[in-house]
Amino acid sequence: MKKHLFLICSLIILITGTSFKPPAVTGYQPGDVVMDFSLKSVNGKMISLAGYDNVKGAIVIFTCNHCPFSQAYEDRIIAMHNKFATKGFPVVAINSNDKDLVPEDSYEEMISRAKEHQYPFEYIYDETQKVAKAFGAARTPHVFIVSKEKAGFVMKYIGAIDDNTDDAKAATKHYVDDAVNSLVKGEDVAVKTTKAIGCTIKWKQ
Repeated sequence: MKKHLFLICSLIILITGTSFKPPAVTGYQPGDVVMDFSLKSVNGKMISLAGYDNVKGAIVIFTCNHCPFSQAYEDRIIAMHNKFATKGFPVVAINSNDKDLVPEDSYEEMISRAKEHQYPFEYIYDETQKVAKAFGAARTPHVFIVSKEKAGFVMKYIGAIDDNTDDAKAATKHYVDDAVNSLVKGEDVAVKTTKAIGCTIKWKQ
Protein backbone atom coordinates (compact mmCIF):
# COMPACT_ATOMS: atom_id res chain seq x y z
CA MET A 1 0.00 0.00 0.00
CA LYS A 2 2.90 2.39 0.70
CA LYS A 3 3.94 2.09 -2.94
CA HIS A 4 0.36 2.81 -3.97
CA LEU A 5 0.20 5.91 -1.75
CA PHE A 6 3.54 7.11 -3.08
CA LEU A 7 2.27 6.82 -6.67
CA ILE A 8 -0.87 8.78 -5.81
CA CYS A 9 1.16 11.57 -4.21
CA SER A 10 3.52 11.62 -7.19
CA LEU A 11 0.54 11.93 -9.54
CA ILE A 12 -0.79 14.86 -7.50
CA ILE A 13 2.59 16.58 -7.82
CA LEU A 14 2.55 16.10 -11.60
CA ILE A 15 -1.01 17.37 -11.95
CA THR A 16 -0.48 20.44 -9.77
CA GLY A 17 2.89 21.22 -11.31
CA THR A 18 4.72 21.29 -8.00
CA SER A 19 8.03 20.25 -9.47
CA PHE A 20 9.86 23.27 -8.13
CA LYS A 21 12.47 22.89 -5.41
CA PRO A 22 10.81 23.07 -1.96
CA PRO A 23 12.21 25.38 0.71
CA ALA A 24 15.08 24.01 2.74
CA VAL A 25 13.77 22.28 5.84
CA THR A 26 15.54 23.31 9.03
CA GLY A 27 13.17 24.02 11.89
CA TYR A 28 13.21 22.99 15.51
CA GLN A 29 15.28 20.22 17.04
CA PRO A 30 14.60 18.29 20.24
CA GLY A 31 15.28 20.56 23.20
CA ASP A 32 14.38 23.77 21.36
CA VAL A 33 11.80 26.16 22.77
CA VAL A 34 8.96 26.58 20.30
CA MET A 35 7.77 30.05 19.35
CA ASP A 36 4.04 30.48 19.85
CA PHE A 37 1.63 30.94 16.96
CA SER A 38 -1.95 32.09 16.43
CA LEU A 39 -3.90 30.33 13.67
CA LYS A 40 -7.57 30.08 12.76
CA SER A 41 -9.37 26.85 13.61
CA VAL A 42 -12.23 25.33 11.63
CA ASN A 43 -14.53 26.53 14.43
CA GLY A 44 -13.53 30.14 13.68
CA LYS A 45 -11.44 30.62 16.82
CA MET A 46 -7.80 31.70 16.89
CA ILE A 47 -5.69 28.93 18.43
CA SER A 48 -2.29 29.29 20.10
CA LEU A 49 -0.20 27.03 22.27
CA ALA A 50 -0.26 29.64 25.02
CA GLY A 51 -4.04 29.48 24.94
CA TYR A 52 -4.04 25.90 26.19
CA ASP A 53 -4.56 26.02 29.95
CA ASN A 54 -3.89 23.10 32.25
CA VAL A 55 -1.96 21.06 29.69
CA LYS A 56 1.36 19.30 30.01
CA GLY A 57 2.15 19.73 26.34
CA ALA A 58 0.70 19.12 22.90
CA ILE A 59 0.92 16.73 19.95
CA VAL A 60 1.27 19.07 16.98
CA ILE A 61 0.57 17.27 13.71
CA PHE A 62 0.98 18.81 10.27
CA THR A 63 -1.63 17.08 8.13
CA CYS A 64 -4.22 17.87 5.46
CA ASN A 65 -7.39 16.67 3.72
CA HIS A 66 -6.17 15.22 0.44
CA CYS A 67 -3.01 13.25 1.28
CA PRO A 68 -3.60 9.45 1.28
CA PHE A 69 -1.09 9.07 4.11
CA SER A 70 -2.98 11.61 6.25
CA GLN A 71 -6.23 9.85 5.44
CA ALA A 72 -4.69 6.50 6.41
CA TYR A 73 -3.72 7.93 9.81
CA GLU A 74 -6.90 9.94 10.38
CA ASP A 75 -8.61 7.46 12.72
CA ARG A 76 -5.35 6.99 14.61
CA ILE A 77 -5.00 10.73 15.09
CA ILE A 78 -8.55 10.93 16.44
CA ALA A 79 -7.86 8.03 18.80
CA MET A 80 -4.59 9.65 19.83
CA HIS A 81 -6.36 12.83 20.90
CA ASN A 82 -9.05 10.93 22.78
CA LYS A 83 -6.36 8.92 24.56
CA PHE A 84 -3.92 11.67 25.48
CA ALA A 85 -5.93 14.90 25.78
CA THR A 86 -7.17 13.79 29.20
CA LYS A 87 -3.54 13.19 30.17
CA GLY A 88 -2.56 16.73 29.24
CA PHE A 89 -1.41 16.21 25.66
CA PRO A 90 -4.11 17.23 23.16
CA VAL A 91 -3.66 16.94 19.41
CA VAL A 92 -3.31 20.20 17.49
CA ALA A 93 -3.66 19.49 13.77
CA ILE A 94 -2.29 22.03 11.28
CA ASN A 95 -2.87 22.21 7.53
CA SER A 96 -0.17 24.23 5.75
CA ASN A 97 -0.81 23.24 2.13
CA ASP A 98 -1.29 25.91 -0.51
CA LYS A 99 -4.99 25.90 -1.42
CA ASP A 100 -4.21 27.20 -4.91
CA LEU A 101 -2.22 24.05 -5.63
CA VAL A 102 -4.60 21.72 -3.81
CA PRO A 103 -8.12 23.19 -3.57
CA GLU A 104 -9.19 20.18 -1.49
CA ASP A 105 -7.04 21.58 1.32
CA SER A 106 -8.73 25.00 1.44
CA TYR A 107 -10.09 26.34 4.73
CA GLU A 108 -13.65 25.68 3.58
CA GLU A 109 -12.82 22.06 2.79
CA MET A 110 -11.09 21.72 6.16
CA ILE A 111 -14.35 22.74 7.84
CA SER A 112 -16.27 20.15 5.84
CA ARG A 113 -13.85 17.31 6.61
CA ALA A 114 -13.65 18.14 10.31
CA LYS A 115 -17.46 18.02 10.53
CA GLU A 116 -17.75 14.84 8.43
CA HIS A 117 -15.22 12.94 10.52
CA GLN A 118 -16.13 14.64 13.80
CA TYR A 119 -12.65 15.80 14.72
CA PRO A 120 -12.40 16.12 18.52
CA PHE A 121 -9.23 18.22 18.23
CA GLU A 122 -8.43 21.66 16.87
CA TYR A 123 -7.82 21.68 13.10
CA ILE A 124 -6.14 24.94 12.15
CA TYR A 125 -5.02 26.64 8.94
CA ASP A 126 -1.45 27.82 8.41
CA GLU A 127 -2.28 29.84 5.30
CA THR A 128 1.03 31.74 5.19
CA GLN A 129 3.00 28.52 5.83
CA LYS A 130 5.15 30.38 8.36
CA VAL A 131 4.42 27.91 11.14
CA ALA A 132 5.29 24.88 9.00
CA LYS A 133 8.59 26.50 8.05
CA ALA A 134 9.35 27.42 11.67
CA PHE A 135 8.73 23.84 12.80
CA GLY A 136 10.59 22.34 9.87
CA ALA A 137 7.53 20.35 8.78
CA ALA A 138 8.06 18.62 5.45
CA ARG A 139 5.36 15.98 5.07
CA THR A 140 1.82 15.06 5.99
CA PRO A 141 1.49 13.71 8.56
CA HIS A 142 4.52 15.08 10.43
CA VAL A 143 4.43 15.00 14.24
CA PHE A 144 6.02 17.40 16.72
CA ILE A 145 5.49 16.70 20.43
CA VAL A 146 6.10 19.59 22.80
CA SER A 147 6.20 19.63 26.59
CA LYS A 148 5.09 22.66 28.62
CA GLU A 149 7.96 23.77 30.83
CA LYS A 150 9.10 26.95 32.59
CA ALA A 151 10.95 28.09 29.48
CA GLY A 152 7.87 27.51 27.33
CA PHE A 153 6.83 24.68 25.04
CA VAL A 154 9.93 22.54 24.49
CA MET A 155 10.33 20.15 21.56
CA LYS A 156 10.58 16.51 22.67
CA TYR A 157 9.87 14.38 19.60
CA ILE A 158 9.80 14.87 15.83
CA GLY A 159 8.77 12.35 13.19
CA ALA A 160 6.26 9.60 12.40
CA ILE A 161 3.25 8.33 14.32
CA ASP A 162 4.22 4.67 14.09
CA ASP A 163 5.98 2.27 11.72
CA ASN A 164 3.02 1.03 9.67
CA THR A 165 0.96 3.35 7.49
CA ASP A 166 -1.06 0.51 6.01
CA ASP A 167 -2.33 -1.18 9.16
CA ALA A 168 -2.45 0.27 12.66
CA LYS A 169 -2.80 -3.18 14.22
CA ALA A 170 0.34 -4.37 12.43
CA ALA A 171 2.50 -1.53 13.75
CA THR A 172 5.34 -2.75 15.96
CA LYS A 173 6.71 0.64 16.96
CA HIS A 174 4.42 3.32 18.34
CA TYR A 175 6.63 6.39 18.44
CA VAL A 176 4.06 8.96 19.53
CA ASP A 177 2.45 6.73 22.14
CA ASP A 178 5.84 5.87 23.61
CA ALA A 179 6.99 9.49 23.67
CA VAL A 180 3.84 10.86 25.31
CA ASN A 181 3.66 8.03 27.83
CA SER A 182 7.24 8.81 28.86
CA LEU A 183 6.48 12.51 29.23
CA VAL A 184 3.35 11.81 31.29
CA LYS A 185 5.53 9.77 33.67
CA GLY A 186 8.08 12.56 33.84
CA GLU A 187 10.65 10.53 31.96
CA ASP A 188 12.90 11.45 29.05
CA VAL A 189 11.81 10.46 25.54
CA ALA A 190 14.00 7.57 24.37
CA VAL A 191 13.47 7.99 20.61
CA LYS A 192 13.51 11.70 19.86
CA THR A 193 13.43 11.67 16.06
CA THR A 194 12.19 9.36 13.32
CA LYS A 195 11.59 9.82 9.60
CA ALA A 196 8.16 11.17 8.75
CA ILE A 197 6.51 9.27 5.90
CA GLY A 198 3.87 10.98 3.79
CA CYS A 199 3.06 13.46 1.04
CA THR A 200 5.23 16.53 0.79
CA ILE A 201 3.75 19.81 1.98
CA LYS A 202 2.52 21.77 -1.03
CA TRP A 203 4.50 25.02 -0.79
CA LYS A 204 3.47 28.30 -2.35
CA GLN A 205 5.35 28.98 -5.58
